[in-house]
Amino acid sequence: MKRKLKHLMLIMSAYNKTGVHPSTFILIGIPGLEAAHIWISIPFCVVYLLALLGNCSILFIVKTDSSLHEPVYLFLCMLAVADLTTAVPKLLRLFWFHDGEIRFEACLTQVFLIHSSSTMESGFFLAMAFDHYIAICSPLRHSAILTHSSVVGMGLAIVLRGTAFLSPHPFLLQWLPYCRTNVISHTYCEFMALIKIACAETRIRKAYSLIVAFLTGGVDFILITCSYVLILHTVFHLPSKDARLKTLGTCGSHVCVTLVSYTPAFFSFLTHRFGDQVAPHVHIFVANIYLLVPPMVNPIIYGVRTKKIRDRFLKFFNLSKPLN
Repeated sequence: MKRKLKHLMLIMSAYNKTGVHPSTFILIGIPGLEAAHIWISIPFCVVYLLALLGNCSILFIVKTDSSLHEPVYLFLCMLAVADLTTAVPKLLRLFWFHDGEIRFEACLTQVFLIHSSSTMESGFFLAMAFDHYIAICSPLRHSAILTHSSVVGMGLAIVLRGTAFLSPHPFLLQWLPYCRTNVISHTYCEFMALIKIACAETRIRKAYSLIVAFLTGGVDFILITCSYVLILHTVFHLPSKDARLKTLGTCGSHVCVTLVSYTPAFFSFLTHRFGDQVAPHVHIFVANIYLLVPPMVNPIIYGVRTKKIRDRFLKFFNLSKPLN
């Protein structure tokens, strides 16, 4: 009772009725599962630590081994950096200490960082698919097309795209009045979660968000699918079965991480806009999976399935024979 009273007083003191927006928002976590937050935080914390360890290991291994300075590994490093941009520390603080208070400006910053990093991840998946396409369908031109300068240029273009498309989101939210409540039924600040508590016309903002999602993640997914259709067409025309299996194995890691990332992302996106019948705790839980699981799974899949990275990792811990 004291905890609930303190929480209510915090909400009332934080909410500034005289302004267009409150000075702070209150994140309540997963609706209906507040009592289980401490238990939910345990696997979330483990996943977060594994994500930090895995992505930092990928960055260290590629940086220290010049033989891994190839386009696919450079794109993997860029993906690892994007995966390290996360709101998990604030999420764990909410679960552990019931501290859901977040300043208005920090909330908008969180919206930008989460959505822009997701957009960048999608772009790096596309860049890696393009690398596989050139390596398999036009191997003789691979080194000429994907030079170090072109890889850096592609990386910068992906970062600029994510920044340019997502930078209007905080301003679109800042200009909205929040006269009904400052309580967000989520574990982190998300564009549509804020849109839902605004007391103003938001159709234009929703339309902009929908267009941005299609022009980034949607178009990326279509292009990735097209690239793998062309790759499969080339693979199944190879004369040797061993060559076909080896080539498919090379692409397997990328296909796995793409599916792991896009599946919860599409579910969360569609649920926010069209899934009124989906229980709130299911939607928020999947949104957290989308935030937590891909950064953990990406380095694990690449580390296990990519021989060069696996060998360097084992060599670093003296678990294999020295490599030549």
